Amino acid sequence: MIKWIIILLIVAAAASLLGMPALAGAAATGARVLIGVVLIIFLLILLGVFAVT
Repeated sequence: MIKWIIILLIVAAAASLLGMPALAGAAATGARVLIGVVLIIFLLILLGVFAVT
């Protein structure tokens, strides 16, 4: 999952350098969505650990 976030951020940076704002925006949005999913999973795991203890 982290690998895909890094790949999308690299694609966004390359697209913005090459003058393709639509592709850069799409890649950045994809990276934001993946980061959100990772954070939600992380928070659920933390809440589960605290609920058990």
